[in-house]
Amino acid sequence: METLILTASGEDIKKAADIIKKGGIVAFPTETVYGLGANALDEKAVAGIYATKGRQQDNPLIVHVASQADVARLASGVPGVFGSLAGAFWPGPLTLIVRKSRIVPGNVTAGLDTVAIRMPEHPAALALIRASGCPIAAPSANPSGRPSPTRAAHVLGDLGGKIPYILDGGGCRVGIESTVLDISGGIPRILRPGLVTLEELRVVLGAVETDRPAASAEAPRSPGMKYRHYAPKAPVTAVLGPPGETAEYIKRRMGEGCAALMFDDFKLDLPCVVAYGPSWDHAALAARLFDALRELDGMGASAIYAQAPAEVGLGQAVANRIKKAAGDNVVEL
Repeated sequence: METLILTASGEDIKKAADIIKKGGIVAFPTETVYGLGANALDEKAVAGIYATKGRQQDNPLIVHVASQADVARLASGVPGVFGSLAGAFWPGPLTLIVRKSRIVPGNVTAGLDTVAIRMPEHPAALALIRASGCPIAAPSANPSGRPSPTRAAHVLGDLGGKIPYILDGGGCRVGIESTVLDISGGIPRILRPGLVTLEELRVVLGAVETDRPAASAEAPRSPGMKYRHYAPKAPVTAVLGPPGETAEYIKRRMGEGCAALMFDDFKLDLPCVVAYGPSWDHAALAARLFDALRELDGMGASAIYAQAPAEVGLGQAVANRIKKAAGDNVVEL
């Protein structure tokens, strides 16, 4: 199969929508990362997403909609807090977990009785959903476990020859996946941090809790909870703590074959070091993170050390992605 990169507008949106209507898969841009999309109500099409990505069958997908009204079909009941959250953050990088209706196939939710729903902000994503006439299930458009794609070229490098079309909407504004908030019962709980922060959610809701990652024997209730994600080929060590101390720690360990991901203002003057933004600018770090990890991937390093920001506000989401890339290799100073 030849994979074509299309413009994210006009007739090309229609071409991609026609593939979705026929049960196929296409990649498309959102404001977070590029998604690998299929008809969320077509069990066979959804199975194709898992096969194309090599995704674990117990890892649920996010369903993308084009309006708040679409949620009523997908949910068995809409919680009272939904309206406040959608009014404040939709369209945008917030995924809401609710009890699912019978029309949602079991492989979308990995057998759970809840479904994750998001209304993306990117105009091409919204246009594709509307033109397809159905909600679109979509994880990130990359092989499972690898850094998420924030450009059409990333998707082509990862999945070229496996999908017919990639809609090119340019670089993704946010750069990391959405915040996932479970509102299916009790106190709302963040299952995955993202651009919409705990502090912002508490302004709207009051009480909000955060969750721990899923244990190995548990079925994850959200993407990004259980498995190692976002990882380049070389093993990553996440280094957390005051920036000056983490920079010194990395400097002492930069031997042959090592590479590093560092803040602009603490970057070592070495060719194997990639900077991804100022230590204080968490939005810049988020937008650049996956692109930088892919750049490190191309260096052929045998080990990568990564400076992680303070786990407050959006920094929590950036640190989460770095720690997930590192697996158990986390150093806290």
